[in-house]
Amino acid sequence: MKISCWFTCLACGAVGLLTTSCASTNTPATANPFGVRISHTNDVLRVELNGKLFTEYYYTNVPRPFCYPLLGPGGAAMTRNYPMLTNAPAEERDHPHHRSLWFAHGAVNGQDLWTERNVSGRIVHRGFTEIASGTQSGVIKTLNDWVDKQGKVLCTDEQTFRFHAPQDDVTWLDFEITLRASNGEVTLGDTKEGTFAIRLAETMRLKPNKDNVGKPTGHIVNSAGVRDDKTWGKRAAWCDYYGPVGTNLVGIAIFDHPANPRHPTWWHVRDYGLFAANPFGQHDFESMSDQRAGDLKIPAGQSVTFRYRVVLHEGDEKQGRIAERYADYVKETSTNNK
Repeated sequence: MKISCWFTCLACGAVGLLTTSCASTNTPATANPFGVRISHTNDVLRVELNGKLFTEYYYTNVPRPFCYPLLGPGGAAMTRNYPMLTNAPAEERDHPHHRSLWFAHGAVNGQDLWTERNVSGRIVHRGFTEIASGTQSGVIKTLNDWVDKQGKVLCTDEQTFRFHAPQDDVTWLDFEITLRASNGEVTLGDTKEGTFAIRLAETMRLKPNKDNVGKPTGHIVNSAGVRDDKTWGKRAAWCDYYGPVGTNLVGIAIFDHPANPRHPTWWHVRDYGLFAANPFGQHDFESMSDQRAGDLKIPAGQSVTFRYRVVLHEGDEKQGRIAERYADYVKETSTNNK
């Protein structure tokens, strides 16, 4: 049913029909509160895990698609509310392009698709190819156009979000993106401004904002054992950022897939709560004179794929067993590739 829907829409060339018919066909109407349920609500996709909100996927009238909020153990809100909410108390209002969880880049054929300035490009939702709920996992698959300020398509992508039913107070999602040079060669330029990113809750920051001075702060650690502000620009297979939300200590880890280009990735992770895997910013991260050292070119008609896992857990990286979970992730991916 999913495949026939996709090819029927593609044959008639109606992207709008693709979005509507595939979404309605592939979203099961189930009252079962257990597992993963994905449903349309007011032009967003609502993702529920075991009957409770986990996140919502925003894709219309936005500079780029994003997931907000991310609700972790005990319902802890683990990402910043701004700019989605402009009146949230005790939050810094810097970097309005930091929208919870997203994928973007600051140099695509010389165009900025990371920020939200007057000269910035956009990532425009084109349609869904699959929306499916399930007892163990649910999936959202999308097609998007990366366009410059004038609306010229620079490249296209296919994104997959796979949400898993929680286990042992741990929630995780898998993200995959295939970037296609569909309109000629694409250069993903060397810049620290990118790429697969999360903006954490204000109380989780390594450096507290003005409303949280004197209160417990967050911490950062990577797979090499490097900690806190020294993790910026370092390469690592995984990175974990943990801190207090309410009365609980919670954390988020990002796993870099071992088959990703330039694994282990560099980390654009900041003391104010930005947390990003960036495989392109080599000259920034390693203080190189060659400002194009980290450029990655996609020849016309070809593609490149990146995969990441996001794990929301209780406690620090030890309590969350992040090193062990990453080892399991590597085994899982190697088994799936056989």
